[in-house]
Amino acid sequence: MGSPYESLLPSQDVEVLQKLAMEHSQYSQRLEQLTEKRFLTDDEKIEEVRLKKLKLRLKDQMESIERQYRVQPGQVA
Repeated sequence: MGSPYESLLPSQDVEVLQKLAMEHSQYSQRLEQLTEKRFLTDDEKIEEVRLKKLKLRLKDQMESIERQYRVQPGQVA
């Protein structure tokens, strides 16, 4: 996954982050396929919007998990 916080996370959170990252990557690949097309059908346009929202939701979930383990300035780890 490559998160700078991975070594600080419990293994279950690492597994969740890896799963979310894999889903995010799959959505990115599908979006890449759609953007390579010259024209999109109405269904493909809807799919594109849906995939963008799903990617954003996954990114927010990953950041939320990582945020739990970040040491804030002035905090003792």
